[in-house]
Amino acid sequence: MATIFDDDMIDFSIYLSETDVQTKVKPATAYRQALKDRLRSRRNERRVYLPWEKARESFEFRGGEVTVWAGQNGHGKSLVTSQIALSLMGQGEKIVVASFEMKPVVTLQRMARMFVGMNPFSPEFQGDKGLIAVEQLYDEFSDWTDGKLWLYDHTGSIEGSTIIGMARYCAKEMKVQHIFIDNLAKCIKAEDDYNGQKAFLDEMMVIAQDYGIHIHIVHHLKKPPKEATRPDKSDVKGSGAIVDQPDNLFLVWRNKDKEEDRKEGKHSRQKEPDQVLFCRKQRNYDGSGEGEPTIALWYHRDAGQFLGSEGEGPMFFANWPHQATPHHRPPRKNEAEEAF
Repeated sequence: MATIFDDDMIDFSIYLSETDVQTKVKPATAYRQALKDRLRSRRNERRVYLPWEKARESFEFRGGEVTVWAGQNGHGKSLVTSQIALSLMGQGEKIVVASFEMKPVVTLQRMARMFVGMNPFSPEFQGDKGLIAVEQLYDEFSDWTDGKLWLYDHTGSIEGSTIIGMARYCAKEMKVQHIFIDNLAKCIKAEDDYNGQKAFLDEMMVIAQDYGIHIHIVHHLKKPPKEATRPDKSDVKGSGAIVDQPDNLFLVWRNKDKEEDRKEGKHSRQKEPDQVLFCRKQRNYDGSGEGEPTIALWYHRDAGQFLGSEGEGPMFFANWPHQATPHHRPPRKNEAEEAF
């Protein structure tokens, strides 16, 4: 017999306003179809990668995530992220760069050098014909960035709330997919303001998830006993939230020992990389490679680019995968060995 009950038996008033928690607690079986759909849709999802093909199976940029790029002063954080921004544009992504340590024209000068694949300040380009040739390449670069790249024009410290508003505007109104913030110290004035750092990271995580974009935050490491020491995630300066909260963490390291050997005329470290990216966190990795890769890179001084192997020609960012630039000339003798 069916069970019959009425309001004399049960006090229905206590269920009139269910809490948010009650409505969100669901059985695992409710996600059965979503689980299957995710499995199938994954094959057709558009992937976004680092510039270096050797890293394609081990890392990718996903919407709704935050990546922290941490390194010591002078270890190439801004150079690395500038090259990554160019690569993302070459993959069809729209980018905003907010650099508070250099004017937009300086940021663009670095990126233009990477794009054309050669040093515009080399002696052979300083005559009238050479300058005209470089200006034409700069026009090509500028045309290529149209509709892909925006820069936030502010140098020096800035209120974190302003950057939060800027990020929301860029995501909502401009429909960008990536925002680069260089760096966290300029947004949170006091180094020991751990609550401020945590709150800022919280907001960045929410914005990334709300709009399905990827936010990149450049940050500093603590000063080591010796500059050439390889970093660990425990070396990240400030609040533990800077490591704990973001989805991905890269440590950027420059091989200073190799550079010192060069200056002294030694070549014992010649086969070592010039730069290393240590991925020490990738929360949502589901590929078949190494989910926390160590990426060795070699610096091409002429192009201002980091390359995946020694002796490679510079990348051409308008293509994906990035083919060697048609503008590149071979480096002069000993030029590729100079420190950057």
